[in-house]
Amino acid sequence: MKDDRGLYYYPNPLQKKFRMYVKEMHGEICFRMWNSEDPELWKTHGWVPYGAIREAAALYDGKTIDPKQAYDIEVARALMKHGG
Repeated sequence: MKDDRGLYYYPNPLQKKFRMYVKEMHGEICFRMWNSEDPELWKTHGWVPYGAIREAAALYDGKTIDPKQAYDIEVARALMKHGG
């Protein structure tokens, strides 16, 4: 999907208040989360390269949101290929 912020998908399709935006920067796919209930999130958290997300995923403890699910590189690639 696409809006004025760019291309996005829902990391959890049941929670439409969260959107994950994707774009390519310096040859790498980057992600940025938006939450309709927390407008400051967009302002305070910038674009995160997928490499940094992979590093964080290695530390995942199973107690919070799984970075591999929220930051889905395959969904991002498909969105960028077909949506942008």
